[in-house]
Amino acid sequence: MSERQQDGCEATVCVTNAAGAGAVLLLCEHASAHIPSRYGDLGLRPEWRDSHAAWDPGALALSQLLSEALDAPLVSGRVSRLVYDINRPPEAAAAMPARSELVEIPGNADLTPAQRAERIATVYRPFCEAVSGLLDAEARAIVTVHSFTPVYFGAARPTEIGILHDSDARLAEAMLAHAPATRRVDRNMPYGPEDGVTHSLQLHGIARGLPNVMLEVRNDLLTTPGDISGIAQELLAMLRPALAAVPVEAADA
Repeated sequence: MSERQQDGCEATVCVTNAAGAGAVLLLCEHASAHIPSRYGDLGLRPEWRDSHAAWDPGALALSQLLSEALDAPLVSGRVSRLVYDINRPPEAAAAMPARSELVEIPGNADLTPAQRAERIATVYRPFCEAVSGLLDAEARAIVTVHSFTPVYFGAARPTEIGILHDSDARLAEAMLAHAPATRRVDRNMPYGPEDGVTHSLQLHGIARGLPNVMLEVRNDLLTTPGDISGIAQELLAMLRPALAAVPVEAADA
């Protein structure tokens, strides 16, 4: 893989529809299961290399549909979260985990400070810089898009769509007000801020005073293009009126 790709993409981050005029900036942190060759295969068993532990299946395709519908720029990660989870700060153990649910990641065991610093510099910071550059140019609401596994540590998860927030609940509450009765939509499920999953919201949204929300969709609802299109429409039916109700105003510097 070259260091520079076409269409706004680099080795570890991709920006699409950068000129979009919508009021939203979409983030898809876990868009790819790709492990750059410099890390080998992290010692992963073959069945784990494309599993939900390595990325969020369906999340990128869903993000792309939302980007088109909202004319929103989209920043997506191009490296597996098992190399570096860019929804975690560098000091977090989960940023470069040695274990994820049932998955052992030998290549992350006993990383040296230099190895950790290399991943921070080449995976985490380029993503953050891409997001910051777009927000410096224009204040927008932050919407991060994820998917989650239906079964976690052997337990089934009834939530179908999670609407997650940290200390700023404005956009989440406005979306929940329009949640369909036909779908199991839950607040701060299957994760919440206590699980350390709101780093991107804190860093790019709350710190700038921008409305922000994290969307989690159960990945068995994202298995076909038709499924993904249907979920996109359901999310838009919640997100559009929420955006209309919550003004986008950057915090005073």
